[in-house]
Amino acid sequence: MDNADFIVRFWGVRGSIACPGPDTARYGGNTSCVEVSLADGTVLVLDAGTGIRELGIELFERGARKLNILLTHLHLDHLEGLRFFGPLFDERIALDIWGPPSTVLSLEERVRRSFSPPLFPIDLRDLPARVRFRDVPRERWSVGGATLAADLVIHPGPTVGFRVETAEAVITPGRSLPPKTSGRSIAPVARIARLATIFQRR
Repeated sequence: MDNADFIVRFWGVRGSIACPGPDTARYGGNTSCVEVSLADGTVLVLDAGTGIRELGIELFERGARKLNILLTHLHLDHLEGLRFFGPLFDERIALDIWGPPSTVLSLEERVRRSFSPPLFPIDLRDLPARVRFRDVPRERWSVGGATLAADLVIHPGPTVGFRVETAEAVITPGRSLPPKTSGRSIAPVARIARLATIFQRR
């Protein structure tokens, strides 16, 4: 979706496993990754599924230097593309990675698991990009020209839903809920999605 003040592009919409091929050509076969780019140059990337690899190539071409990744949760289909995200290998890039807090391990410790042997040959700490890991705050916060909000939602493991507000729109990538979900359980999703211009439910 293009607007004078923002662009929303879906680089991956699949769950569980990437499945490219003729049967998925209409919507693509990559796993979760949504780009929200604002007119002021702010780039927000919602989740880091396999679609983020192609997004990284395009961000190189645009010359983007400051990026923000918003992780709803750390299941592999929302994280597996991060290891192949080109900007991580560029020392000119400053990248903030936001995600749900945990009482057990920090966000960095949890993400680093996928960047370690035998899963991957390169340690996250050896990548040249300037990366900061940040727990999503309880209160609203701003990134560039966007105001962000996050709330815990029902899903296995620590999971948050995000709300991105600009002067022109409210964008909310939704979360899939378990089949038997009470009205009380979906209340955080309803709060996040209230008056949303774009609501993506996957």
